[in-house]
Parts: sequence; C-alpha cells; structure tokens
Amino acid sequence: MEVSIHGKNFEGAIRAFRKKTQKDGVVKDCRRYAEFEKPSKKKKRKREESVIRRRKLRKGEFVF
Repeated sequence: MEVSIHGKNFEGAIRAFRKKTQKDGVVKDCRRYAEFEKPSKKKKRKREESVIRRRKLRKGEFVF
C-alpha cells in the first residue's frame, strides 16, 4: 500500500493511509488476531458478517 506526499502535507498523507487501511480491512484483521477468539464467538461473528453481506446484496451492492 502506498500513499504519496505532495509538498509538506504529511498529516494529509497519514489521514489517507488510515482511510486506505480501514477500507481494506487491515485494522479490523489486526484487532481480530490480537487475542484468542473462542470458537462460539467466531461462529457468531461469521454469522453476523454473512447477514450483513446478504443485506447488501439485496440492496444491489456487490460485496465479496
């Protein structure tokens, strides 16, 4: 992942980098793997994610 800095706008580059990482789900994955997830919580999370995915598909948004 790359973010280019134009001029002396370092704060803008940091903001752009944070947005890109959040959009790609990097932050979410890091938090998920930070500590052990019990199998029951894992099933619940996956079920909730699939419900959200189905809702988005019904609305006409194509999400992987």
